Formats: sequence, structure tokens, C-alpha cells
Amino acid sequence: MKRGRAVVAALVLLTSGLVAGCGDGSAVSDFGTVVKGAKGTTVRAELRPGQRFSLAVPDNPSVGDDWRLAAVPDARVASYISEEHKSAGQGPGSGGTAYFVFNTKSPGTAEITLRDCRRCGQSSTPPDEESRRQSGEAVFEITVR
Repeated sequence: MKRGRAVVAALVLLTSGLVAGCGDGSAVSDFGTVVKGAKGTTVRAELRPGQRFSLAVPDNPSVGDDWRLAAVPDARVASYISEEHKSAGQGPGSGGTAYFVFNTKSPGTAEITLRDCRRCGQSSTPPDEESRRQSGEAVFEITVR
């Protein structure tokens, strides 16, 4: 009995080590079709059922960017998978891109809003006038056909 528990414990440790070591910190390695947006824009995209896609926005946490998914879209149209970040460079402050990864489901439409609350920390409200001016939304109108 003790040997069986030891084998199970070893498998759990091995598996958790393999999962933790994948994709340099990313939960997913396939972003699918990338739909690019930015603050103050509305982007339309047509996709097929069963297709992976990502909503991509310029991101630089070192200057206070904090992109968030405003609300999960209709799960009959698209299901949310994860949020990923890719740096554009090696140095501090180099910025990059935030990716919000989804899978399409059934035909229909969904509006997905990403919000950048600049220098908000844990709050969802900008702390001052400068933060309010630099905060914004990127809207994505997704149609699955």
C-alpha cells in the first residue's frame, strides 16, 4: 500500500513539474487567429465554429497598463480560455501585447470589450485625471458563421 502511494505521489510531482515548465509561463501556445485592437477602436471579425482566436492589444504593464476582460461573452458563441502576455523586448519597460484567448462555439454574434484601466492597481477606477485620460476600451464584434 505504501509503495502505491509513493508511485502516485511521484507521478503527481512529475506531472506538475511538466505543466509548470511549459511555454515560458503561458497557459496556451496556440493563439489561433489573432484579431488586433487598441484603445478607442471597434474591430469586427468573422470566424468559423470551433476556431481558436485571440484578441490582441498593445500592453505595457511597466507604465501602468492593466487590460481586463470586461465580461465573459455569451458561452454559446465563444468560450474564454486565458489571458496571455508576450513581451516585445528584453529590457524593462519594453512593452508587448496582451492576448485574450477564446474558442468559437456555435453561429451567432458576441461583443467583447477589453478595458485598460491605466495605473488602477487592484481597483477598476482610475485614481486620478491623468489615469482617466489614458484608460480606455477596445471593442471586438465577433461573428461566428
